[in-house]
Amino acid sequence: MNTFGIYIIGDEILSGKREDKHLQQAITLLQARGLTLSWARYLGDDPALLTSSFKHSFASNDIVFSFGGIGATPDDLTRQAAADALGLPISRHAEAVAEIEAQFGAEAYPKRVLMADFPLGSALIPNPVNRCGGFAIHNHYFLPGFPQMAWPMMAWVLDTHYPQLFNTQVSSEVAIKVFDVPESQLIDLMQEIVQKYPTLKLFSLPSLSPKKTIELGLKGELNTCRLAITEIQLYLDSHQIAWQTLEN
Repeated sequence: MNTFGIYIIGDEILSGKREDKHLQQAITLLQARGLTLSWARYLGDDPALLTSSFKHSFASNDIVFSFGGIGATPDDLTRQAAADALGLPISRHAEAVAEIEAQFGAEAYPKRVLMADFPLGSALIPNPVNRCGGFAIHNHYFLPGFPQMAWPMMAWVLDTHYPQLFNTQVSSEVAIKVFDVPESQLIDLMQEIVQKYPTLKLFSLPSLSPKKTIELGLKGELNTCRLAITEIQLYLDSHQIAWQTLEN
């Protein structure tokens, strides 16, 4: 099964100057195609941190989208960090140059054209808004931080390169709501279920308002989820703990 991850890059996100919207949209774009997001990481504008993070994900088989840090200003560090992580030089991409020239003419020089500098061997990701493209290399897709640019570019990558994966990650979810019991009282039960059904993912989401409840559920193959949730329900019934089924 292919794993999807995202990086969201920029000090402005971590400082709160700008609110991240990429995480929810990435989830939405993937879910619309029957895909799921496995991980997400926020990174500041720190060359060493960016490089080490990219080294880690480049060493995996993950399909990764990175948002931010590919502009032309000194705080845009993503392209160089990606190149350093792969041990590659930065090279001016001819097709990316042509796109920028077509959009800006003579004003492409001397600064806007810097956005055509990618790690050597990268492919261009077209930008439908201002033609300053992103770049792709080793299953990583580097996109601008601007949502109106990044989101259609992510959709284009998915639809162009990964349609064969759409709706192949078959996974179901079953859940119940448990009332008036602390999570600690259910930990042994949860451990038993996790050990008995290792192919499933268990989740426990407590809430204190308007009353104390726990959303307790499982993700995975539907029939196996149903077997496991039935065991949980029987346990709760035997201990006179109230619960109700949740519609998914």
